[in-house]
Amino acid sequence: MRRSKTQNIGEVIKTYLQQSGLDRRLKEVEIINSWEDLVGTMISRRTKKIELKNGKMIIYLQSSVVKNELMMLRETLKNTLNEKVGEEIIREIILR
Repeated sequence: MRRSKTQNIGEVIKTYLQQSGLDRRLKEVEIINSWEDLVGTMISRRTKKIELKNGKMIIYLQSSVVKNELMMLRETLKNTLNEKVGEEIIREIILR
């Protein structure tokens, strides 16, 4: 006997993630994990830590040269990372 209200497992998981608020956290993790792919190995090696808090991406760097280079690219980086996850997760990038 088939039930009339069957759902695709993917839809059920997506709905659960949205209702529990985990979908946003998964997107934040995806952004952090894609950092090296976006900026390259050289800049990634000089990145000490990345935090996401309240729409702000805080990037701790070891090199002032890299920091200056990324200062000019902040808006582009923000837009690219948000496009990757399909939602505006990052509103501001702070370099330290």
